[in-house]
Amino acid sequence: MRNWGDKDMQVIIGNLLRWGVLLATVVVAIGGAIYLYRHGSELPDYGTFHGQPRTFRTISGITGGVLEGRGRAIIQLGILILIATPVVRVAFSIIGYLVEKDYLYTAITALVLGIILFSMFGGLGG
Repeated sequence: MRNWGDKDMQVIIGNLLRWGVLLATVVVAIGGAIYLYRHGSELPDYGTFHGQPRTFRTISGITGGVLEGRGRAIIQLGILILIATPVVRVAFSIIGYLVEKDYLYTAITALVLGIILFSMFGGLGG
């Protein structure tokens, strides 16, 4: 068995990012097609801003909407996949650095992942 190297890690991370973006694109396109099929003939009201319904602002709401086949929820799922792709890349980098026994980069990357996760889930935003 050959040794694990930087090139191996770069190839895997490159594929991870590529497939994550591709998956997000396909999911958003499916959700967009469903949304347009159901709401394509509606006239937009450009005078008033209508954001996403509250239902689609939580992971459980998005999951429920996806299971119901709602286009907006499927689009939101694709956006979540797109956001999760670089976060998973950082998490995979920790594993790669551990395999390489590069503990300084493991610690730095773990700190970066902690900051990202805190910002996403425990931040001070409203």
